[in-house]
Amino acid sequence: MASTRPIHHLDCGTMCPHAAPALGLVDRAAGHLVAHCLLIEGADGLVLIDTGYGTGDIADPRRLGPARLLLNARLDPAQTAVAQVRALGHDPADVRHVLVTHLDLDHAGGLGDFPNAEVHLHAPELTAARARKADTKLRYRPRQWEHGPRWAPHAVEGEAWFGFEGVRLLPDVGVELVMIPLAGHTLGHTGYAVNSGDGWLLHCGDAYLRAGEIALPPVVGPGLKVYHRLNSAKEGLRRENVARLAELARDHAAEVTVFCSHDPTELAAATA
Repeated sequence: MASTRPIHHLDCGTMCPHAAPALGLVDRAAGHLVAHCLLIEGADGLVLIDTGYGTGDIADPRRLGPARLLLNARLDPAQTAVAQVRALGHDPADVRHVLVTHLDLDHAGGLGDFPNAEVHLHAPELTAARARKADTKLRYRPRQWEHGPRWAPHAVEGEAWFGFEGVRLLPDVGVELVMIPLAGHTLGHTGYAVNSGDGWLLHCGDAYLRAGEIALPPVVGPGLKVYHRLNSAKEGLRRENVARLAELARDHAAEVTVFCSHDPTELAAATA
């Protein structure tokens, strides 16, 4: 079910970690990370993939916890998803569905700005976030979901998408959407494939951070390798999924555009 319904690439957060260039997280010329989100104009309302930071984070940055100091986010009201939805001429209440790649604080901060939306995610991610074990307290911030989202957890059902397992979502919105589990960065991390009508867009979340990671051969500096080891729930599994994404990007380049959440060069290419 291909669609030509409008799909908007949004940047819902600018982050300037002081160590990012040294670690190889960003190109030294760019010097920052983005929060790449998608807004889809569905047949009956809007669909948002990830939210970046929200108005609640701006009102009280302390709710982000110590990670706000590490990420050094520029909390700009105009960058919030809710502000950008309005700027596009839409009512935020028309966001019916939010699809989150995972619940890290820089992806789920805007959930409270869409309190009536159904929030779709991979079931293991919701379980991990609710458990909030000692090693996940920095990444999961329950105050971002204290409004009580309408959670819609999904389990893998064996659907195939270019060799990946998937879960077909929201058949009534007029856009073909597939949840693609890409565990590793978190236990329930996923990507989302969107059939734009001109090909598939695959939002990979934080499966990787820089485009060079899915190049063949990959370009991954030692600092970036250390970062992934420290920030991945299952680093070996994450690497396996990145290798599969690299093969997908090579073998199906004419059919699928692969991008992650934080690479500013990929966002610039999408909005050029």
